[in-house]
This record gives sequence, structure tokens and C-alpha cells, in this order.
Amino acid sequence: MIATRNKQLAGLDRLLPRGEVSFEPSVLAEHAGDKWFASHKPDAVAKPRSTKSVSALLRFANARNIAVTPRGAGHGYVGGCVPVRGGIVLSLARMNRIKEINAADFVAVVQPGVITEYLQTAVERKGLYYPPDPASQDESFIGGNIATNAGGPRCLKYGVTRDYVLGLEAVLANGTVVRVGGRTHKNRTGFDFARLFTGSEGLLAVITEATLKLLPLPPFRACLAVGFSSARNAIRALHAIFAAGFLPAALEIADAFTLAAAYKRTKSPRLRGCQAHLIIELDGQERSVRSELGDVKRIVHRQKPLFVEPGFGRKQCEEVWRIRREFSYSLRDTGLTKLNQDIVVPRGRLEDLFRFTAQLQKKHGVPIACFGHAGDGNIHVNVMVDYKEPRASLQADATLDELFGKVIEWKGAISGEHGIGLAKKEWWPLAVSKEVRTLHRTIKRALDPHGILNPGKFT
Repeated sequence: MIATRNKQLAGLDRLLPRGEVSFEPSVLAEHAGDKWFASHKPDAVAKPRSTKSVSALLRFANARNIAVTPRGAGHGYVGGCVPVRGGIVLSLARMNRIKEINAADFVAVVQPGVITEYLQTAVERKGLYYPPDPASQDESFIGGNIATNAGGPRCLKYGVTRDYVLGLEAVLANGTVVRVGGRTHKNRTGFDFARLFTGSEGLLAVITEATLKLLPLPPFRACLAVGFSSARNAIRALHAIFAAGFLPAALEIADAFTLAAAYKRTKSPRLRGCQAHLIIELDGQERSVRSELGDVKRIVHRQKPLFVEPGFGRKQCEEVWRIRREFSYSLRDTGLTKLNQDIVVPRGRLEDLFRFTAQLQKKHGVPIACFGHAGDGNIHVNVMVDYKEPRASLQADATLDELFGKVIEWKGAISGEHGIGLAKKEWWPLAVSKEVRTLHRTIKRALDPHGILNPGKFT
């Protein structure tokens, strides 16, 4: 049992430089949770400014068996940074420098507290490109993206965060500082610890610096916003695009419930009466993108869309994406509680998924809103719950049990972007085999034998 009594924390404020540790109740409350529903106040919050401070703090905590919960910006959806056993929240917010952008090597070296969009803007000024684009990119930290292996719409063509992590500086539970990987775009020297730490949800190490792969910035973008009378036609259009040999930068879908909510919020005329919606974005050289968009438009027209609206260049494309980014807020506007499940199904199961969620709505009487990254099968299935209703909790639990059970039956994944955290801990034993769970625990014990890093989560 990890103890977190105040006497164990004696000397912590003297261990680190002035201002890096707080015991203020308001600060503790601010760091008690993320965007999920659980919260628990820590006993202290540390905001180090250096790797040296992180190392000292972990040595201190490891020697005293004190829980340490690493934290980025706190925009997660699964309770991943909730300090369920108290102890110390280790916030990386003050380690927020871009140390280097190197156009010759195509790398950026950053601290974990750098905001994702800030990095993207900085590299694009130099004609470079960092593709991973989680929806919270204007608020989320690179360190949190790495800890959760964050995705986003552009992952269809460009891959997820893990595909851009070349090297990491990380601090192990005992305070040891390690550098894994490097700045070369190929590296087969030993185990790939950089990829292991990416997506580890703060359970194995604390990331204090990242060397990230960059790409040349595509000079032109174009997109299509397409409305359909049914999800079936939208999904058939999607499959036809792939069958014709196109790989869009992004390919997003939204269902009727989502679109109705978004229309109320945005008053966008294209959403009124629309039962399904696709956003298709292409990028590359302008001449080829314009030509390919025409071809894709002709493919889409075979599925009898309600409308097809093209957008050319950054400004027009961003207008389309601006409405897409309102979807989550639109669902909150309904007054219902949104249980956001970032499941993934094989691409061939997309139509089955939309059919199955419709059946779940009828069976349990709970609205379900589906939208997200159709191109790679990562759909945000939002179970919309009215907790004022007496049976709401039972209905929601039954809906989630069936949803996750079907996704696993289809050989899908219960999380594509958000991670397991606390929210999906109940379904963790169903999602992976006993042998794989044992492997997780073996690695955890090897790197964190006292179990101080982010305790109470899925391991």
C-alpha cells in the first residue's frame, strides 16, 4: 500500500527550488482530475522547471514509497492523470521550451509542456510539418500526446504520435535519467524504448524531453464537405475512395444525432436535414491535389450525396474543420452527459458499427452519437446519458458492456487515442489476454518495482 501521509512529504519543499512545490488547497483541487468524471486531491503538486528537479523528486518519492502521478495539460478523457492514491502530482507545465527546430535533420527537440499547436505553428514557419493533430491541439501538451500516443484526423495518412518520436529523455521511478532513441530517422540499436514509453500513460517513466521527426510541409490543401441521406451511403463512398487508390490526409464521418446537435450550435445550413457527413482532405502539390480532388468528387457523386462542397487552400479547409471541431461541444449543449468512447474497428466493420449502435439505442433507450476518424476505423461513440432518469446508470453500463464486447468480438480495440486510464479499466481484462496482462505487469515491476508511478491504473 502506497502511503501518502503528510509527514512523508516533509522536506519536499526544500528538496526542489523555490516555487516548484505547492500544498495550497486551490492548487491541489486544480490538479485532482482531467476531463473525465473522477477526481481525487493529491497531497502536493510539483511543477519542476528542469530534468534535475524531476529526478530529485522521483528519488525522494521512490525512497519513501510515495505515489507520483505525472500530468500534462489535463485534457484527457479517461482519468489518466487522476491521483487516485494521493501523493504528488508531477505537472510538466513549466517545462515548455522548444529547444531546437532543425530543418537539415528534420527534427524538433522539445520539452513536454509545449502546446501541440504552438509546435506545429513554429515548424510550419520553417516549411516543416508535424502532422499529429489531436482535437485539443490548441491546449494539449506534447508530453501528454506522447504519454497517450495521441492521434487525430491526419493519422490516416501520416500516422500517430508514436510514428514521430525518434528519441526521449525520461526519468525512471528511481530518479535515473535515461536517453533512448536519438535524432536519426532510422535506428535499430537495441530495444526500442522510445516506442515503449510512448503510450505508457505515465506508468513507466516521466518524459522530460522529446526529439520528434518532422516532414516537409505539403504546400497545398483541399477538401470536400459531403452530406448524405444515410450513413450507409457515406461509408460506401469512403470505401470507393480507397478502392480507387486514394489515401486522403483525413477522412472524417459524423452521424445524424451529431449533425443535428451541431446544426443547433453552428446554424450551418449544410448540416440541416443531413443524416451523415464526410470530410475528405487531400494535400500535396497544388496541381496534383486539384486534379485528385476532382476525381474524388466524381467517386463521391456515385453515392448520390445531398451536397458536395469543395474547399481550396488553408483558409477554406479550416472553415470546414472549424465546424467539425464544434461536434463535441455541440453534444454537450444537449444537456446530456457525454460518455466518449474512442473505439476502433477494422475498416470493413464500419457499416456494421453504425448499424450496431443504432440497435443499442433502441434496445437501451440511450441516444448514441458517432463521429470521428472513419478512414482508420477510429470512431468516437458517444453514449448520451440523462442522469436525471432513475435507470440511466444501468442503461449506460449495459450499453457500454455490449459496445465493448462487440468491438472486441470484431477484433477491434477499446481505445484508439485516449488510453485506458480509469475509465476503461473495467474492460481491460476483456481487451487483452491473461498472458499479455502478465507481460504488462512484468515490465511495470522491472521499471517501477515500488509501483509509485501513476498507481491505481490498468496495470
